[in-house]
Amino acid sequence: MGSGDEQVALNPTVDFIAGTMAGITGLIVGFPFDTVKVRFQSPEISGKYKSTFNAITTIVREEKFVGLFKGITSPLATVALMNGLVFASYRFFMKLQLPDTNTIPTITQIALAGIGSGIVSSIVTTPTELIKIRQQATLTRTTARQMAFDIMRESGLKGLYRGITVTALRDCGYGAYFAAYEATLRGFPTVQGHAPPWYAMLIAGGVAGMAGWAATFPLDVVKTRVQGTPAIPRVSLPQTVAHKASSLASSVTLSTTSLPIFAESPAAAAATTASTPLLSGNHVKIHTSTSNPPPNPYRTMTSTIIHSYQTEGIRVFFRGLAPTLIRAVPVNMVTFATFEMVVRTLQ
Repeated sequence: MGSGDEQVALNPTVDFIAGTMAGITGLIVGFPFDTVKVRFQSPEISGKYKSTFNAITTIVREEKFVGLFKGITSPLATVALMNGLVFASYRFFMKLQLPDTNTIPTITQIALAGIGSGIVSSIVTTPTELIKIRQQATLTRTTARQMAFDIMRESGLKGLYRGITVTALRDCGYGAYFAAYEATLRGFPTVQGHAPPWYAMLIAGGVAGMAGWAATFPLDVVKTRVQGTPAIPRVSLPQTVAHKASSLASSVTLSTTSLPIFAESPAAAAATTASTPLLSGNHVKIHTSTSNPPPNPYRTMTSTIIHSYQTEGIRVFFRGLAPTLIRAVPVNMVTFATFEMVVRTLQ
């Protein structure tokens, strides 16, 4: 990003190319830690791992090395669009606040532009991370294409935007991200007309990464839990299904492979899977539970916050923070360094 008037004066084409290259580099470097983070944040499998190192070794042992990169296809496919949108919207919101391109923005103005770019980027971030999270939380092999198809079959196109509100709020962390980067850079002595030294960019990138995550990490936990569960809860059938069967009694069969029957006992469940209906006169009776299954506690941002706090306490909102901060330093050092290097090369 640089400092001073470079915040506004970047060439859009150079900006897009540099942002894309930086995004790809950072994604590959930090993705294994992102997988560990998601595993820690997913309530169904979080207890499987004792520490960051234990999680990495367990995943490699059980799912091979590629298990650490499960779900990378989705963000990798959208990294160009994502980074182009982030940097373009950042520049747009910056221009709205400054009278001309020669004005040096304040740290507050940089933070506001970052917040705006985060909200805009959630349009791409939400479906991308939804697919990624579902893959990362699945211990069996799957593809991004199949996962996207399953989500759309489950709840339509809107299913891909499950959790967009909490994603947009989480991505407001771009405000702290850009502000921390620029504030750190300005702390290093520079010669007029020259960019800060390369080591300053690396340090600033690491600080920016930690600041961005620290500002909104609890919302990331909530987002993972919302997006990691289906949007539509299962609904049980009525207790009795009655119809005239005098002429069809010999041919009527029922199978749980086509009907989501919730049996009231293991014995009843076994009976329903036997494909032989229980006939009584002219009626077919299916023994089921009269009560519906409990609602998904992670169906909304609010319900997720309440349920998570009541069942696991305040510490749950910082679960996965260790691998995230470990990941943030090298990833953002590489990201900003790559961005600056590509910009200088192309300009």
